[in-house]
Amino acid sequence: MSNDIEVTIHNKGDVAIINIKGDVTAVTAEAIEEAYQEVSLVGSTKILLVFAKECYINSGGIAILISIVSESQDNKQVIRITGLSEHFHKIFDMVGLTRYTAIFPSEAAALAGF
Repeated sequence: MSNDIEVTIHNKGDVAIINIKGDVTAVTAEAIEEAYQEVSLVGSTKILLVFAKECYINSGGIAILISIVSESQDNKQVIRITGLSEHFHKIFDMVGLTRYTAIFPSEAAALAGF
């Protein structure tokens, strides 16, 4: 686990895509929060979080993701997620994130019908 994270934003049509590469922890979560706030400020209502396969997510990282998903509900935004390992997919199920956001096997699947 390291404190390195790379977060980039681009759009495909009306979907804001936030690419996340690196460890998602309480220390690195600020970069994800800033990206979410940036796409929210420009009015994005469809947001896709794309995690690189080698991402590690700890409880601090999960906490920031719960916060973002909760805020997205208030902002009438839809968040979809892709790139999670099977392990993290199960953890997201256990903490209840999948009740509020859908997880997809690929970026193409997540974008389909968005």
